[in-house]
Amino acid sequence: MNSFGGGELESELDSKSLIEVRVETAATPAAELVLRQDGDQWVGEWQGGRLRVRRPAVVAERDGLVCIVRGSPRSVGGNARSAEHWLGLFASRGSEAIADIRGRFAIALIDTRRNVVTLFNDRFDTEPWCYAEEKGALALSDRANGVPVRSRTVSTQAIFNYLYFHVIPSPDTVFNEVRRLLPASRLDWKGGALQLARYWTPRFDEHPGLSLEQAKGRFLDIVQASVEREYTGDGTGAFLSGGTDSSSVSGMLCRISGKPAKTYSMGFDAQGYDEMEYARIAARHFKTDHHEYYVTPDDLLDGIPKVACSYDQPFGNSSAVPAWICATRAREDGVTKLLAGDGGDELFGGNSRYATQRIFGWYNTIPSLLRAAVVEPISALPGMKRIPLVRKGVSYVEQASIPMPDRLEIYNLLIRLGMDKVFTPGFLKGIDVHGPGQLQRATWAEVGDASLVNHMLAFDWKYTLADNDLPKVVGTTRLAGLDVGFPLLSDELLDFSLTLPTEWKLKGLKLRWMFKEALRGFLPDEIITKKKHGFGLPFGVWAIKHPGLRKLATDALESFSARGVMSPAFLREVLEKRLPEHPGYYGEMVWIVMVLEFWLQAHAPQWRFDGA
Repeated sequence: MNSFGGGELESELDSKSLIEVRVETAATPAAELVLRQDGDQWVGEWQGGRLRVRRPAVVAERDGLVCIVRGSPRSVGGNARSAEHWLGLFASRGSEAIADIRGRFAIALIDTRRNVVTLFNDRFDTEPWCYAEEKGALALSDRANGVPVRSRTVSTQAIFNYLYFHVIPSPDTVFNEVRRLLPASRLDWKGGALQLARYWTPRFDEHPGLSLEQAKGRFLDIVQASVEREYTGDGTGAFLSGGTDSSSVSGMLCRISGKPAKTYSMGFDAQGYDEMEYARIAARHFKTDHHEYYVTPDDLLDGIPKVACSYDQPFGNSSAVPAWICATRAREDGVTKLLAGDGGDELFGGNSRYATQRIFGWYNTIPSLLRAAVVEPISALPGMKRIPLVRKGVSYVEQASIPMPDRLEIYNLLIRLGMDKVFTPGFLKGIDVHGPGQLQRATWAEVGDASLVNHMLAFDWKYTLADNDLPKVVGTTRLAGLDVGFPLLSDELLDFSLTLPTEWKLKGLKLRWMFKEALRGFLPDEIITKKKHGFGLPFGVWAIKHPGLRKLATDALESFSARGVMSPAFLREVLEKRLPEHPGYYGEMVWIVMVLEFWLQAHAPQWRFDGA
């Protein structure tokens, strides 16, 4: 029986979730809240509602008003404050108090006297809220599979979205009944009526009021203050891939602590994947207490199922497993919190696609009449693609003619392979293949007036950070028993980035120009000039050479082929022919399907698509 309140409610609080709340439409008169703390958890009941909260989430209560806090919310310019502080602030100022909150957080306010609920999360959704409405009740949790509802059914569309994005972007979850709050959002529920609103959306104002030299100094000051804010003493370490972001964080951590910081790097014994030498350069430069580990195929045999099943919904970022191994090693050394370098690329223009799309954007500077009357008709002439020197020009015109953000997806794995080849006919009829594009276009439109580069940055704050990279790091460090901090995603650094001229981020085609100029003299030159890599995983290469790993993948794909989603013939072709020919490319397809199958085996073993 579910100890939360009856076996009829599905949840997984005992294993993973920190929070479960269920509130019915207000009853009259409302019974007084009974809230008790038992060790590391709080349990509360009142007429029409109940809650259960486990640390590190915390609870404060006053006169029937309950405040639940996860993460480390802090005042503007200040440090983290207690749940009692936020309870008092919201009690006196109402929802307007959110304007004074910074940091990583998820906050719930529950008025048990009227059964009214308000939820907030931070700008990057590092602490998510998942919720469901069910027969006049609101149910919520920090995990999609922890929301206390009477039933959860796997969403066919979400399975497609996962295979398209390799994650399931908010506001959807893998379950039809459960939603996830978008970043920087507010949810209000009263009398059975739910309202959603964004309390913050990015607005770019390229007027820093500073010279370049002043901006570089201001940038370094903010980074140092952000690292210092995340520093919790000798138990604080850092991921170190050898890129500019993780190297900057590691160096600042050494400066702040006044001693060699513990840094952790993962390597791979596979050509083209190992960049451990750059991590060593940074470690020597800052004299860190550096720790290295080379991941092996045998590590993945245990790691893949463990990490895949730990998430509340399918999650296909292949660097999650090395991140978990890295965090586990740090935990064994006594580290209690790791600092990650996520965010530098997305705030300051460090991804190569920003330069690529700027090149395509130049096409739009050609007058539209000239494009329509001359350039595009010539490109469409028969045989043009067979002329080598012309072929690239034709391809450029074809791609440049696609509007943003759709142009970002022209190399999407499913689009390149062909939907009809990948999926069963029945599954294709049961989903909307245009759904992912509609989600992306809605996000793109939220930004309003901004340059192409800034549009892409804000777009990546949702799809690269909030939906992908941050859940990867938060989920794997939590699985390892660690806390994590993201100093390069502080509100102060984000707000600063909004004021910078586009050309300071992408100068011509030079990525992260001001960022790198500011760090010259602090970082080694080799780090500043290297290309970004990170903890990439050579799964495809290993899967064709390592018998155990190949069997793991083969068994998973064969099992998934019976679920009615993907063509069994296509999956066999990938394993037997395509993967050996192109392990890097098709290894990604094998990975995302394998991870999905492991998740389904653990959380929805009977599910299969049975549509016509």
